[in-house]
Order: sequence, then structure tokens, then C-alpha cells
Amino acid sequence: MPTCTVTLEEALGRVTAEDVLAPDDVPNFYRSTVDGYAVVAADTQGASESIPTFLTVVEEVAMGRPARETVCSGSCAYVPTGGMLPQGADAMVMVEYTENFHGDEVAVYQSVAQGAGVVVPGEEVRKGAVLIPKGTALNPAHVGALAAAGIWEITVYRPWRVAILSTGDELVHPAQPAGPAQVRDVNTWALAALTRACGLQIVLRRTLPDREELLEQALTQAKEQADLVLTSGGSSQGKADYTCRLMDRVCDRGVMTHGLSVKPGKPTILAFDGASQTLMIGLPGHPVAALMIYQALGVWLWKRLTGQREQKPRLAEMALNIPGAPGKTTFVWVKLQTDENGRQTAIPVLGKSGLMGTLVDADGYLVLDRNKEGLRKGEPVEIYRLGI
Repeated sequence: MPTCTVTLEEALGRVTAEDVLAPDDVPNFYRSTVDGYAVVAADTQGASESIPTFLTVVEEVAMGRPARETVCSGSCAYVPTGGMLPQGADAMVMVEYTENFHGDEVAVYQSVAQGAGVVVPGEEVRKGAVLIPKGTALNPAHVGALAAAGIWEITVYRPWRVAILSTGDELVHPAQPAGPAQVRDVNTWALAALTRACGLQIVLRRTLPDREELLEQALTQAKEQADLVLTSGGSSQGKADYTCRLMDRVCDRGVMTHGLSVKPGKPTILAFDGASQTLMIGLPGHPVAALMIYQALGVWLWKRLTGQREQKPRLAEMALNIPGAPGKTTFVWVKLQTDENGRQTAIPVLGKSGLMGTLVDADGYLVLDRNKEGLRKGEPVEIYRLGI
């Protein structure tokens, strides 16, 4: 898999191509977690509201500046939250438990243990430790951790370049009114959204009428620009469905398969061009089936090749019996509900593969093995979601 170097500005959603190691301890100094006074913990033993301990303030530490003085028994220093503890201090007393007298003297009304309110060097991350493992899709928290460690550039897998080609004389742009026998183009935009959600890059997006020469031109162009080419529509074996023939012609290694034992998505086409190292997936025209097959094949392959962890499923119990499709792996969209006993139950969202309401109502999907006849009410299931 090819890699590239990106800065933190471009890191969100990218996948680390190597372990990211901490270059230094984080933090690299003794840091206060509260607003208050740095003390020698032993000085505060026995301190209370009725019997305070009196200490002399030797310094007020400024944020972003190192402490200058040394705190010894009988003295203390004011330190704001996040500030550096002076040498000699080993605990913090919150300002709420203190009272100033005569400017440089403080009454302490709380006993604190050694290390209270203090983060020690390396407590968050030790120098040389794995900060972010290889194969991690970076989220905002990861970006923050990189910034905290002083890492500005990281090596990531170059995201796949994806081309999306939707075909159909009946398709119109979502912003245009649909006339008689016309439908708005759903697949182009839904597939593009899933592509972006997975951190991949769209390099070509076109909606084409059902003309063989136009699709062949688009496939030829797409294989030179993209690592993954998605087509939707024209994958079944009807009279006007010539996608399989064109992929076989355009790709030097031809079509690997036309048809999968899955439901929905049986007419899926897979082809590969060795010269450009481009994978082509001919998706069904029905939107729900198209998204499901893209998730099951394209997204799965990207995650597998980049070493990403498998998605952690949500656990639930079936709310009712559902039949399987013998000999076919079946994807079932479900809505999750919590019953009166606090258990999560999965309710199948019924609808044909062309109806987007099926996805809008669903919280995820389950995978019914082709060797199972179905699922019974109360049977445990794993629920997955679209995307990474």
C-alpha cells in the first residue's frame, strides 16, 4: 500500500502506516491539575478548618514560565492549573481550601497526600511509547494527542482514489424536478458520502445515460485516475445491462465474477486492471443494495489492506423470528430498541432494496450466514453500521 506524509491539518480520517512513537515524555515537567498552592505534603498533615497550617508564599508561578524558587518545609508557591510545580513541592492544595493573610502568608485548611493534584513527567505518555498504533483511522482525539506530543507530520496510507459512475436514462440531478418515469440520482451522492466517511478521495463522479460508448469512455478514464471504480446500475443481466461486458473489455485481467451469493446484491460485478492496479465494482442500481455491497466489499478491503481494526459491533437480541435465504449471505437492516428489562432488541426494517427509507429508519445491519435458515426471537446478534 502506498504511503504519504501529512501534517495535522490533513490528518483527520487518515490511517497511520506505522506506529507513532512519543518523542518525549508527556508532560515533560511536574504539572498542576488544580488552581492552588504547591506545598510539601508533610506540612499539611493534620490541617483542618479548625486547625489550619500556615505557610509562607515564596512565588507566584506564571503560566508558560518555569518556576524560579524552591519550596521547602514551611513555604509554598501559587500555581495555576496546568502550571509548573517548583522544585521541592510534591502536592497541590486547591485554592478553595486556603486563605491569604498579610499577602505572603497562607492558611491551609486541608490535608493532602504526596502527589495530590500533580501530573508527573511521562504520566500521560512515556518517551518512546506507542502513542498511536499502525492502522488507526485518526479521529479528533488522536489529532489532539499528536499535537500534545509535538508531532506535526505523520506517515499515513495514501487514501484510495475513487471514481463513481452512475448509469441510467431515468436519472436526474437531486436539484432538478423529476418528470414522469424519472427518479433522482441517489447512488452517486450516497456512495460519495460513504466514500468520504471512510477517509477516501473522490477523483471522478459522473452520471451517464444508458449509452454503451459513454460508459466505456468513462471506465477507461476512471481506471487511469482511480484505485477503485464504482459503477451503479447496469449490473444485472437484462437487455440494457452491458456493464459486465465493458469491464471485461476495459480491464486487462477482465471480470473476476458476475454474481455473488448475497442478498441484496446478487448481480455484483468484480473486475481488475493489472496495468493501472485498479479494482472495479459493478454495484446494483438499487440504492440500499449498492451501499451494502460497497460496505461489504470496498470498505472492508480498504480496512483490511490498511490493517484497521474490525468494527466493534453492538450486541442485541432479535425482537422476532426472521427467515434466511438458504445458500445466500443475507444483510438485514435493523432498528434497535431497549425493552422494559434494559435489553437491546433488533427489529428488522422491512423494505425493498431500492427504498432509502430502509436506511433512514435503520440503526445498522446484521449478517445472516448463508448456512442458517433464519434467526429466532431472542437469539443474540451483532449489529454493524455503515462506514468505518
